[in-house]
Amino acid sequence: MRKFLYIFSSFLVIILSGCDLNNNNTTTLSSVAKLSSFSFTANDSFPGLAAAVFTIEERIDTGLVWNKDSILYGTRLDSVVPKFTFEKTPGTAVLYTPDTTIALTGKDTINFSKQPIYLTIRSSDKSTTKTYEIRATVHQVDPDLYTWVQLTDHIYSADDSEQRVVELGDLFVMVKSNGFEFFAYTSPDGADWTEEGLITTLPAGTKVRQIISDGTTLYYGQGKHIYTSTDAVNWTEHAVQDSVVTMLLYWNELVWASVADGEEYELATFEDGVLTRTGLIPDGEFPVSDFAAVTFQSASYRDRAMIIGGFAENGKSLNTRWNLEYSRHTPENNGYRLREFSIDRPTFTSLTGISVIEYNDQLLLFGGVDDKMNYFGRDILISEDEGLTWNLADTTKNQLPDVYQARQKQSALVRDNNIYLFGGQDGHATYSDVYKGRLNSIDW
Repeated sequence: MRKFLYIFSSFLVIILSGCDLNNNNTTTLSSVAKLSSFSFTANDSFPGLAAAVFTIEERIDTGLVWNKDSILYGTRLDSVVPKFTFEKTPGTAVLYTPDTTIALTGKDTINFSKQPIYLTIRSSDKSTTKTYEIRATVHQVDPDLYTWVQLTDHIYSADDSEQRVVELGDLFVMVKSNGFEFFAYTSPDGADWTEEGLITTLPAGTKVRQIISDGTTLYYGQGKHIYTSTDAVNWTEHAVQDSVVTMLLYWNELVWASVADGEEYELATFEDGVLTRTGLIPDGEFPVSDFAAVTFQSASYRDRAMIIGGFAENGKSLNTRWNLEYSRHTPENNGYRLREFSIDRPTFTSLTGISVIEYNDQLLLFGGVDDKMNYFGRDILISEDEGLTWNLADTTKNQLPDVYQARQKQSALVRDNNIYLFGGQDGHATYSDVYKGRLNSIDW
């Protein structure tokens, strides 16, 4: 039990004159000893300090004052001015820190970096005493820092293969091809994997990196057939009237593909076993392989899809960014519009074998090779304007671990505010490792 600091009543008015009191009538004695609010006053060096919101919990013994949302990373608490208000004017209000005992004046500079700190209030009639523990919490990690961990160094033994990872229900599903056979692997968390077995119902020549998922069903198209599966092992064949060039993505509750229309391509949607052309035919170079596809919501709350980079039919490495969006105010093409950003923003590097995700209201791009087959590296490209322009991420805040080798044809997914990177390949090896990354402040 702490020994209370008694102060002569003739000195009390001077001591408490700086405190914010709800009742300034010091001639009326009260039996109430209760704290009404607590905060920090503004500090020019740390302007967010005054924004910290503290909760007061009244308890039978020692009350508790604490801030639910931690104060910004890097904020110093070694020299702050606290502000107290009381339900009734106290007789004394004394702050106990690990270093000193302070009778409050309302203008005290306190070191809150050393805790615990206790406030003891004595009522003006000296009949009641109440003590509160004050906890001020500062974030101990940089909010802008991405942390990366390796979940597994391999899913299967190394071989010369390509893979694709998608989500299917609560599982991550990897389908790999060594050029002759196809295998499926599943994992609930990206760390522990189960080999589900050999796939015998996909056609020869299947390009596994073009498998897409709507969350419950997997899709793959080749020729005039689209194949579907709900378990990654057993696939059902559906005949369609148009020749599928490539499966693109799942977006706006539709499966999207490109189909051949003479010497040009046309976008089509697949639903209920039927492939339907949309009427959208790109005028520019459209990718047929090794592109990235990402979906996101624009700043104007429009759902958008973007198809980035890849190889054209003539083998050219592309720098294109095709933007697909829907507007009910656009009657042509059933409301869908397609635009090629690289026409007026050509500075984007030609890249193939990349992966792109939407995370923290940005687009993040991983891996890939340029038109000379130079690997992009371990750096990450970021777009803050919905794919118009791209810049290198701050490598002091967001860089993949040193053990991560530069590569292409990896898979990237977001689940529960975590980024997952799966496998890929370079000129020397095929990887089946898994990495998980997270922005510290993503869910603060």
